[in-house]
Amino acid sequence: MDTRTALLAAAVALLFVTAIGAVAAPDALADPRSDDERPGHVRIVDTVVSPGEVRGETAELRLGVDLRHRGPPVENVTVRHRAIGAESGLLVDETTVDVGEVDGGGERTINGSVDVERAGGYRIETVVFADGERRTSQTTRVSGLSALTPEYADSPVGFTDGRVWPTVAVSVSEADSETATLSVSLSVTNRGDEASDPLELRVLMRQAESNVVAADAAETVGSVRPGRTDTVTVTATVPANYNYYVDGALWSDDVLIDETQGVANLNPRETISADETVEEVEFAVEDFERDAGEDGVAERPESGNDGGGTDDSTPGFGPVVALIALASAALVARRRR
Repeated sequence: MDTRTALLAAAVALLFVTAIGAVAAPDALADPRSDDERPGHVRIVDTVVSPGEVRGETAELRLGVDLRHRGPPVENVTVRHRAIGAESGLLVDETTVDVGEVDGGGERTINGSVDVERAGGYRIETVVFADGERRTSQTTRVSGLSALTPEYADSPVGFTDGRVWPTVAVSVSEADSETATLSVSLSVTNRGDEASDPLELRVLMRQAESNVVAADAAETVGSVRPGRTDTVTVTATVPANYNYYVDGALWSDDVLIDETQGVANLNPRETISADETVEEVEFAVEDFERDAGEDGVAERPESGNDGGGTDDSTPGFGPVVALIALASAALVARRRR
Protein backbone atom coordinates (compact mmCIF):
# COMPACT_ATOMS: atom_id res chain seq x y z
CA MET A 1 0.00 0.00 0.00
CA ASP A 2 1.48 3.35 -1.00
CA THR A 3 1.44 6.51 1.11
CA ARG A 4 -1.49 8.15 -0.70
CA THR A 5 -3.72 5.15 -0.17
CA ALA A 6 -2.78 5.01 3.53
CA LEU A 7 -3.68 8.70 4.12
CA LEU A 8 -7.01 8.29 2.35
CA ALA A 9 -7.87 5.26 4.50
CA ALA A 10 -6.97 7.18 7.69
CA ALA A 11 -9.21 10.10 6.68
CA VAL A 12 -12.15 7.80 5.99
CA ALA A 13 -11.65 6.11 9.36
CA LEU A 14 -11.61 9.50 11.16
CA LEU A 15 -14.84 10.59 9.54
CA PHE A 16 -16.44 7.26 10.44
CA VAL A 17 -15.46 7.62 14.12
CA THR A 18 -16.73 11.25 14.22
CA ALA A 19 -20.08 10.23 12.77
CA ILE A 20 -20.49 7.44 15.31
CA GLY A 21 -19.67 9.88 18.17
CA ALA A 22 -22.19 12.44 16.94
CA VAL A 23 -24.92 9.80 16.85
CA ALA A 24 -24.02 8.37 20.25
CA ALA A 25 -23.60 11.75 22.01
CA PRO A 26 -25.45 14.48 20.09
CA ASP A 27 -24.79 17.11 22.80
CA ALA A 28 -21.03 16.77 22.45
CA LEU A 29 -20.92 19.07 19.42
CA ALA A 30 -23.48 21.61 20.70
CA ASP A 31 -22.37 25.21 21.20
CA PRO A 32 -21.50 25.56 24.89
CA ARG A 33 -22.38 29.26 24.68
CA SER A 34 -26.08 28.71 24.03
CA ASP A 35 -28.60 31.33 25.05
CA ASP A 36 -29.63 29.32 28.09
CA GLU A 37 -26.10 29.12 29.46
CA ARG A 38 -24.76 32.53 28.32
CA PRO A 39 -24.50 34.92 31.33
CA GLY A 40 -26.87 37.87 31.52
CA HIS A 41 -25.64 41.40 30.94
CA VAL A 42 -26.39 44.48 33.06
CA ARG A 43 -24.98 47.98 32.71
CA ILE A 44 -25.60 51.58 33.83
CA VAL A 45 -27.36 53.74 31.26
CA ASP A 46 -27.65 56.98 33.25
CA THR A 47 -27.41 58.41 36.77
CA VAL A 48 -29.60 61.29 37.94
CA VAL A 49 -28.66 63.30 41.04
CA SER A 50 -31.23 65.48 42.80
CA PRO A 51 -31.25 67.24 46.19
CA GLY A 52 -33.17 65.53 48.96
CA GLU A 53 -33.46 66.77 52.51
CA VAL A 54 -31.34 69.91 52.93
CA ARG A 55 -30.22 70.59 56.48
CA GLY A 56 -28.03 73.28 58.02
CA GLU A 57 -24.62 71.64 57.54
CA THR A 58 -25.46 68.55 55.50
CA ALA A 59 -27.64 67.62 52.55
CA GLU A 60 -29.05 64.41 51.12
CA LEU A 61 -28.28 63.59 47.50
CA ARG A 62 -30.82 61.30 45.88
CA LEU A 63 -29.37 59.04 43.19
CA GLY A 64 -31.46 57.40 40.49
CA VAL A 65 -29.50 54.77 38.53
CA ASP A 66 -30.99 53.43 35.28
CA LEU A 67 -29.91 49.81 34.72
CA ARG A 68 -30.30 48.07 31.37
CA HIS A 69 -30.58 44.26 31.34
CA ARG A 70 -30.10 41.84 28.47
CA GLY A 71 -30.03 38.04 28.30
CA PRO A 72 -30.66 35.55 31.10
CA PRO A 73 -31.45 36.72 34.64
CA VAL A 74 -28.64 38.24 36.70
CA GLU A 75 -28.79 37.28 40.37
CA ASN A 76 -27.52 38.93 43.56
CA VAL A 77 -27.23 42.42 42.05
CA THR A 78 -26.16 45.27 44.35
CA VAL A 79 -25.50 48.96 43.64
CA ARG A 80 -22.88 50.78 45.71
CA HIS A 81 -22.63 54.58 45.95
CA ARG A 82 -19.58 56.38 47.30
CA ALA A 83 -19.34 60.16 47.88
CA ILE A 84 -15.70 61.28 47.73
CA GLY A 85 -14.51 64.83 48.42
CA ALA A 86 -13.44 66.53 45.19
CA GLU A 87 -10.48 68.29 46.81
CA SER A 88 -9.56 65.99 49.69
CA GLY A 89 -10.20 62.67 47.96
CA LEU A 90 -11.56 61.29 51.25
CA LEU A 91 -14.59 59.05 51.53
CA VAL A 92 -17.49 61.05 52.95
CA ASP A 93 -20.37 58.57 52.77
CA GLU A 94 -21.10 55.12 51.32
CA THR A 95 -24.38 53.30 50.81
CA THR A 96 -25.30 49.97 49.18
CA VAL A 97 -28.68 49.10 47.64
CA ASP A 98 -29.61 45.41 47.46
CA VAL A 99 -31.39 44.93 44.10
CA GLY A 100 -31.60 41.13 44.02
CA GLU A 101 -32.40 39.46 40.70
CA VAL A 102 -32.56 41.48 37.49
CA ASP A 103 -34.65 39.85 34.77
CA GLY A 104 -36.98 40.64 31.93
CA GLY A 105 -34.70 42.81 29.81
CA GLY A 106 -35.23 46.52 29.29
CA GLU A 107 -34.43 49.20 31.87
CA ARG A 108 -35.27 49.79 35.50
CA THR A 109 -34.39 52.56 37.96
CA ILE A 110 -32.63 51.82 41.25
CA ASN A 111 -32.93 54.59 43.85
CA GLY A 112 -30.30 55.35 46.48
CA SER A 113 -28.87 58.28 48.42
CA VAL A 114 -25.79 59.62 50.20
CA ASP A 115 -25.40 62.33 52.87
CA VAL A 116 -22.71 64.96 52.39
CA GLU A 117 -21.72 68.32 53.84
CA ARG A 118 -23.01 71.36 52.00
CA ALA A 119 -19.54 72.88 51.79
CA GLY A 120 -17.39 71.73 48.87
CA GLY A 121 -17.90 69.49 45.87
CA TYR A 122 -18.00 65.71 45.53
CA ARG A 123 -17.36 62.84 43.17
CA ILE A 124 -20.14 60.23 43.27
CA GLU A 125 -18.87 56.79 42.22
CA THR A 126 -21.59 54.22 41.43
CA VAL A 127 -20.65 50.55 40.95
CA VAL A 128 -22.93 47.61 40.07
CA PHE A 129 -21.99 44.14 41.39
CA ALA A 130 -23.40 40.71 40.53
CA ASP A 131 -22.49 37.90 42.93
CA GLY A 132 -19.78 40.14 44.32
CA GLU A 133 -18.24 40.70 40.88
CA ARG A 134 -17.94 44.21 39.50
CA ARG A 135 -20.00 44.53 36.33
CA THR A 136 -20.23 48.25 35.50
CA SER A 137 -19.54 51.67 37.05
CA GLN A 138 -20.11 55.38 36.50
CA THR A 139 -18.82 58.61 38.10
CA THR A 140 -20.84 61.81 38.59
CA ARG A 141 -19.47 65.13 39.91
CA VAL A 142 -21.54 67.43 42.11
CA SER A 143 -20.71 70.98 43.24
CA GLY A 144 -22.42 74.15 44.50
CA LEU A 145 -24.28 72.47 47.36
CA SER A 146 -23.91 75.61 49.48
CA ALA A 147 -26.46 77.30 47.19
CA LEU A 148 -29.18 74.91 48.37
CA THR A 149 -31.58 76.46 50.85
CA PRO A 150 -32.15 74.49 54.06
CA GLU A 151 -35.72 73.32 54.50
CA TYR A 152 -36.19 75.30 57.70
CA ALA A 153 -35.32 78.50 55.79
CA ASP A 154 -37.14 77.66 52.56
CA SER A 155 -39.85 80.21 51.97
CA PRO A 156 -41.29 81.67 48.76
CA VAL A 157 -41.55 85.09 50.43
CA GLY A 158 -38.66 87.53 50.19
CA PHE A 159 -37.84 91.17 49.74
CA THR A 160 -38.64 92.61 46.33
CA ASP A 161 -35.67 92.88 43.97
CA GLY A 162 -36.76 95.71 41.69
CA ARG A 163 -34.73 97.99 39.44
CA VAL A 164 -36.89 101.09 39.86
CA TRP A 165 -39.28 100.47 42.72
CA PRO A 166 -37.24 100.70 45.95
CA THR A 167 -37.11 97.72 48.28
CA VAL A 168 -36.54 100.06 51.24
CA ALA A 169 -38.12 103.54 51.22
CA VAL A 170 -37.49 105.97 54.09
CA SER A 171 -39.37 109.20 54.77
CA VAL A 172 -39.38 111.64 57.68
CA SER A 173 -42.69 111.81 59.54
CA GLU A 174 -41.71 114.26 62.30
CA ALA A 175 -38.50 116.08 63.17
CA ASP A 176 -37.13 118.65 65.58
CA SER A 177 -33.65 119.83 66.51
CA GLU A 178 -32.81 116.65 68.41
CA THR A 179 -34.80 113.69 67.01
CA ALA A 180 -36.45 112.51 63.82
CA THR A 181 -39.27 110.02 63.41
CA LEU A 182 -38.76 107.91 60.29
CA SER A 183 -41.34 105.95 58.35
CA VAL A 184 -39.69 102.89 56.76
CA SER A 185 -41.58 100.99 54.03
CA LEU A 186 -40.30 97.61 52.80
CA SER A 187 -41.62 95.68 49.78
CA VAL A 188 -42.23 91.93 50.18
CA THR A 189 -43.02 89.55 47.29
CA ASN A 190 -44.45 86.03 47.29
CA ARG A 191 -42.72 84.06 44.51
CA GLY A 192 -44.53 80.81 45.28
CA ASP A 193 -47.71 79.18 44.01
CA GLU A 194 -49.70 79.40 47.24
CA ALA A 195 -50.52 82.06 49.80
CA SER A 196 -47.72 82.48 52.33
CA ASP A 197 -47.82 82.03 56.07
CA PRO A 198 -47.41 85.09 58.31
CA LEU A 199 -43.81 86.25 58.88
CA GLU A 200 -42.14 88.76 61.18
CA LEU A 201 -40.37 91.84 59.85
CA ARG A 202 -37.56 93.31 61.97
CA VAL A 203 -35.82 96.61 61.23
CA LEU A 204 -32.63 98.02 62.78
CA MET A 205 -31.42 101.62 62.46
CA ARG A 206 -27.58 101.63 62.67
CA GLN A 207 -25.69 104.90 62.95
CA ALA A 208 -23.23 104.88 60.04
CA GLU A 209 -20.08 106.17 61.75
CA SER A 210 -20.33 104.26 65.03
CA ASN A 211 -22.35 101.22 63.87
CA VAL A 212 -24.47 101.62 67.01
CA VAL A 213 -28.12 100.57 66.80
CA ALA A 214 -30.08 103.74 67.44
CA ALA A 215 -33.56 102.19 67.14
CA ASP A 216 -35.38 99.03 66.17
CA ALA A 217 -38.90 98.11 65.14
CA ALA A 218 -40.92 95.00 64.29
CA GLU A 219 -44.10 94.30 62.36
CA THR A 220 -46.06 91.21 61.28
CA VAL A 221 -46.20 90.44 57.57
CA GLY A 222 -49.56 88.90 56.85
CA SER A 223 -50.36 86.29 54.25
CA VAL A 224 -49.24 87.37 50.77
CA ARG A 225 -51.04 85.99 47.72
CA PRO A 226 -49.03 84.14 45.06
CA GLY A 227 -47.13 86.48 42.78
CA ARG A 228 -48.20 89.55 44.76
CA THR A 229 -46.12 92.28 46.42
CA ASP A 230 -47.11 93.90 49.71
CA THR A 231 -45.60 96.92 51.45
CA VAL A 232 -45.03 96.80 55.19
CA THR A 233 -44.35 100.04 57.08
CA VAL A 234 -42.70 100.56 60.47
CA THR A 235 -41.72 103.73 62.35
CA ALA A 236 -38.60 104.48 64.37
CA THR A 237 -37.33 107.57 66.22
CA VAL A 238 -33.60 108.32 65.99
CA PRO A 239 -31.28 111.23 66.87
CA ALA A 240 -31.31 113.88 64.16
CA ASN A 241 -28.41 115.01 61.95
CA TYR A 242 -26.88 111.54 61.56
CA ASN A 243 -26.81 109.01 58.76
CA TYR A 244 -28.22 105.51 59.30
CA TYR A 245 -28.15 102.10 57.68
CA VAL A 246 -31.63 100.57 57.58
CA ASP A 247 -31.31 96.79 58.01
CA GLY A 248 -34.44 94.78 57.27
CA ALA A 249 -34.93 91.03 57.88
CA LEU A 250 -37.77 88.52 57.47
CA TRP A 251 -38.06 85.87 60.19
CA SER A 252 -40.12 82.71 60.51
CA ASP A 253 -40.12 81.15 63.97
CA ASP A 254 -36.72 82.77 64.71
CA VAL A 255 -35.28 81.53 61.40
CA LEU A 256 -33.80 84.18 59.11
CA ILE A 257 -35.54 83.99 55.73
CA ASP A 258 -34.27 87.04 53.82
CA GLU A 259 -32.55 90.37 54.45
CA THR A 260 -32.05 93.70 52.76
CA GLN A 261 -30.53 97.12 53.45
CA GLY A 262 -31.30 100.77 52.81
CA VAL A 263 -30.05 104.13 54.08
CA ALA A 264 -31.41 107.21 55.79
CA ASN A 265 -29.29 110.32 55.17
CA LEU A 266 -30.19 112.88 57.85
CA ASN A 267 -26.81 114.65 57.75
CA PRO A 268 -26.93 117.13 54.84
CA ARG A 269 -23.14 117.54 54.75
CA GLU A 270 -22.33 113.84 54.28
CA THR A 271 -24.26 110.97 52.71
CA ILE A 272 -23.90 107.18 52.61
CA SER A 273 -25.16 104.53 50.20
CA ALA A 274 -26.32 100.94 50.63
CA ASP A 275 -24.85 97.81 49.12
CA GLU A 276 -21.28 99.08 49.20
CA THR A 277 -18.83 96.43 48.01
CA VAL A 278 -15.19 95.94 48.91
CA GLU A 279 -12.89 94.70 46.20
CA GLU A 280 -10.78 91.78 47.32
CA VAL A 281 -7.15 91.95 46.26
CA GLU A 282 -5.32 88.64 46.12
CA PHE A 283 -2.00 88.66 47.94
CA ALA A 284 0.85 88.01 45.51
CA VAL A 285 4.51 87.86 46.46
CA GLU A 286 5.49 89.24 43.05
CA ASP A 287 3.92 92.56 43.98
CA PHE A 288 6.56 93.05 46.66
CA GLU A 289 9.66 91.56 45.00
CA ARG A 290 12.48 93.67 43.63
CA ASP A 291 16.16 93.22 42.82
CA ALA A 292 18.52 94.14 45.68
CA GLY A 293 22.27 94.87 45.82
CA GLU A 294 24.82 93.40 48.18
CA ASP A 295 23.84 95.77 50.99
CA GLY A 296 20.16 94.93 50.65
CA VAL A 297 19.23 98.26 49.03
CA ALA A 298 17.42 98.18 45.73
CA GLU A 299 19.74 98.76 42.78
CA ARG A 300 19.14 101.64 40.39
CA PRO A 301 18.30 100.73 36.81
CA GLU A 302 21.23 100.99 34.41
CA SER A 303 21.32 103.87 31.92
CA GLY A 304 21.20 103.39 28.20
CA ASN A 305 25.05 103.65 27.87
CA ASP A 306 27.40 102.08 30.41
CA GLY A 307 25.67 102.86 33.69
CA GLY A 308 28.25 105.39 34.82
CA GLY A 309 25.99 106.87 37.49
CA THR A 310 26.94 106.23 41.15
CA ASP A 311 24.78 105.52 44.16
CA ASP A 312 25.83 108.77 45.92
CA SER A 313 24.96 111.06 43.00
CA THR A 314 22.63 113.88 43.92
CA PRO A 315 19.46 114.35 41.87
CA GLY A 316 19.27 117.68 40.07
CA PHE A 317 21.55 119.14 37.38
CA GLY A 318 23.71 116.53 35.62
CA PRO A 319 27.09 117.07 33.85
CA VAL A 320 25.49 117.93 30.49
CA VAL A 321 23.30 120.60 32.06
CA ALA A 322 26.36 122.05 33.85
CA LEU A 323 28.31 122.37 30.56
CA ILE A 324 25.37 124.12 28.92
CA ALA A 325 25.22 126.57 31.82
CA LEU A 326 28.98 127.36 31.54
CA ALA A 327 28.70 127.95 27.77
CA SER A 328 25.77 130.32 28.31
CA ALA A 329 27.72 132.27 30.93
CA ALA A 330 30.72 132.64 28.54
CA LEU A 331 28.47 134.01 25.77
CA VAL A 332 26.95 136.56 28.12
CA ALA A 333 30.43 137.70 29.23
CA ARG A 334 31.60 138.24 25.63
CA ARG A 335 28.53 140.33 24.79
CA ARG A 336 29.19 142.57 27.76
CA ARG A 337 32.73 143.23 26.53
